[in-house]
Amino acid sequence: MKLSTRSRYGARLLLDLALNQGQGFVQLGEAAKRLGVSMKYLEQIILPLKKKGLVDSVRGAKGGHRLAVAPKDLRVGEVVALLEGGMDLIECAKDEGICGQSPNCVTRRLWQDAARAMFEKLNEVTFADLLKEQGEQICPAGKG
Repeated sequence: MKLSTRSRYGARLLLDLALNQGQGFVQLGEAAKRLGVSMKYLEQIILPLKKKGLVDSVRGAKGGHRLAVAPKDLRVGEVVALLEGGMDLIECAKDEGICGQSPNCVTRRLWQDAARAMFEKLNEVTFADLLKEQGEQICPAGKG
């Protein structure tokens, strides 16, 4: 299974907003340059993040985007589930009517368990954790 670029870039965008939260609102063009992603694509990704209330936006010359929640309150799994359209790896996980074998299918249960385990792991990680890890990679040990 591969996560879509929406999830990967969405997480990177939110981390960028968190890293730059002390600078006020972040213009999407600046974030796009830092992330190496097209601004058009980030415009598509930010819409569900705004709708969910994870990002605030202001128009105008000094406008841009910022996190609407504290990084410690934002979990990676929440973002992935939002941008992937749910937490299921397979269609029949939530609708067994899709396949006549679903009620007795051991592989269906396997995929459900795998998705549950993956999202449990992703939900253990907050954006504050990522900020800390990012800082540790930037700063030499003992230097900040």
